[in-house]
Amino acid sequence: MLALLPFLFFHDWPQMLGPNRNGIYADSDVAWPSQFAWERPVGSGFAGPIIVGNKVILFHRKAKMEIVEAFDVANGRTIWTFEYPTSYKDDFGFEDGPRAAPTVADGRVFAFGAEGVLHALDVNTGEKLWRADVHKQYGSPKGWFGAGCSPLIHEGKLYLNIGSKKAGVGAFDPQTGKLIWKASNHEMSYSSPTAAPFGIVFFTREGILVTDKDTGKILYEKRWRARAHASANVANPIVDGNLLYITSNYGVGSIVLDFSTNPPTELWSGDDAISAHYATPVLINGFLYGLHGAVHPAVEMRAVEMKTGRVTWKMLAGPGGGSLTLIKDHLMYLREDGQIFKIKPNPEKLEALGNFKVMDGLIRAYPAVGNGLVCMRNSKILACLR
Repeated sequence: MLALLPFLFFHDWPQMLGPNRNGIYADSDVAWPSQFAWERPVGSGFAGPIIVGNKVILFHRKAKMEIVEAFDVANGRTIWTFEYPTSYKDDFGFEDGPRAAPTVADGRVFAFGAEGVLHALDVNTGEKLWRADVHKQYGSPKGWFGAGCSPLIHEGKLYLNIGSKKAGVGAFDPQTGKLIWKASNHEMSYSSPTAAPFGIVFFTREGILVTDKDTGKILYEKRWRARAHASANVANPIVDGNLLYITSNYGVGSIVLDFSTNPPTELWSGDDAISAHYATPVLINGFLYGLHGAVHPAVEMRAVEMKTGRVTWKMLAGPGGGSLTLIKDHLMYLREDGQIFKIKPNPEKLEALGNFKVMDGLIRAYPAVGNGLVCMRNSKILACLR
């Protein structure tokens, strides 16, 4: 992925889950966060921050405006803002702000709002380059919680989970916003696409969908969803060479497929390993570290061998859910209640090395790591640690 983003600093976190969309920040110079750098009051939303060059970029909402805002890495001062009106209202009483983290590539910021409006902005100035009302154009339903797909930029195309009967998924031209191809009639999920050697992987509401990156031809699809209507697929696909790992909650569980054969071979599946509610596990040396179970009343943290599904350890991870991010050689478990836990990724036993409180309020957005900062947000504050 970094090869596709030549303008980026080496230490950037340009999209959800980092440079390679896998929750890993492998810079050898990074140290564990130990002190606050700065914090800023922000609006509502579940969209995580990203870090590019001298900017921390956040997608949030104040009053009736969705806002993309760039803050200075050094001190948190606003560099630029772009805003536009929105009328999105969450039917379940959750926050009304955007759900999807922006993506930066080739000098552009791509932001997909809760109502399904996609913008491309100049990363240096915030100037609008183009706008596409994707959900209106293709008749996408509102869904449970609005649009929640973070755009994927890969080899000159922007991939998106559209979620309509006219266009379940699609690829757009990042330069113009014009649709290049569309495929399937799958409803939208809250997972975001991932590039793999065997195609572009979408985890839709219906299940697993793999398409050709250039034409949109469906190469593989498999139903992988709950029987209950009130359910959602949220965690991102995990790709390791020709292996694909998918996980969901609501009694669905995990599956690993080997795409070195055609059709792919199922290595294992079931609800006994990791059934992720919304947090994408992290794959380290053949082992998955993830959160199992619904966020209420509590989740378990587990280590699972990816090729076999063998659970090597598990522990109660506290109230609610959270997210896992690998910072160099330690896992950061950011719990919903604002506690950070430092964990050594040992597949044989849990090694928790310490924890501290970062902030109050509900934290469901993924953090960002880059350029000397670890940044996280709730519905009121963007906080960055050195």
